[in-house]
Amino acid sequence: MELLWEIAGWAGAVAILSAYLAVSMGWLKAGKGFQTANLLGACAFIVNGAFYEAWPSVVTNIVWFLISAVALLRMRSAKQPSAAAEAQVQFPGVPDTGQLAVVEGLTGYDHNDVERQRPLP
Repeated sequence: MELLWEIAGWAGAVAILSAYLAVSMGWLKAGKGFQTANLLGACAFIVNGAFYEAWPSVVTNIVWFLISAVALLRMRSAKQPSAAAEAQVQFPGVPDTGQLAVVEGLTGYDHNDVERQRPLP
């Protein structure tokens, strides 16, 4: 059983150091993969440190885990824009009356078409 805890510790070291190396060398961006490797590595270090009663290491890795977990949660929420923000478009200087949509529907003009918005030469 002791071998299992030893393997956990080494696996945690490999995960964290590999992620750090990959980000430092530019092979990986400090995003979801990096934070996931840190989170899993911290978990492995927590297990190993608790088995060997290395409490400073356990506490450090609990904080390391929490930092990675919060970063992952923030990345997840940043990628999910609210439906209300996507549905409502407000153009500067145009009152929010819904009349723009009526004009577009009647004329067939698409305000998103950049080519139509360019001035004629």
